[in-house]
Amino acid sequence: MSDERHGNGTPARPAGPRPEPIRFFGTTWLHHDGGYRVRRVAVPAGALLTVAAACLVLRLAHEGLRLGALGGFVPLLVVVVFAVCSALAFGHTWGGYRERPDPDRRAALRGLLTVGFLGSLLAYFLRSLTEAPGEKLHREEYEQARARYERRTTRRAGNPSRRRS
Repeated sequence: MSDERHGNGTPARPAGPRPEPIRFFGTTWLHHDGGYRVRRVAVPAGALLTVAAACLVLRLAHEGLRLGALGGFVPLLVVVVFAVCSALAFGHTWGGYRERPDPDRRAALRGLLTVGFLGSLLAYFLRSLTEAPGEKLHREEYEQARARYERRTTRRAGNPSRRRS
């Protein structure tokens, strides 16, 4: 990155591709600057607190179903639905950190992922213990984009027809 400046004193934008921001981390994941370490501590803590609050809300909802005297089947069915949807949402979210999810599949699973929000939160929490969620995927894509940009912008020297074999 160059330290060139525009006439008004603001730094010039670096040429080439720009890193894609990650939720809660922005583009600090690229150079691990700008409060990256603080975010790496705060994000898992926030995700874990959100999981705990969600579990409390689900527990209260389950108690309400039991107090409603709906029988044993409905509360059991609700627990099974949330467990299955959470497991599927966990797998989908975790897989999204390795490769970009298909937008059509994601749209088709929107309802399931909404019901299984607990699984998505757990996947986010676990992934944020090791990296900014999606950092590895974003870094690979950014490095590939930089390499393509460098190949496109490097100038060749001389006339290729004059080269010796």
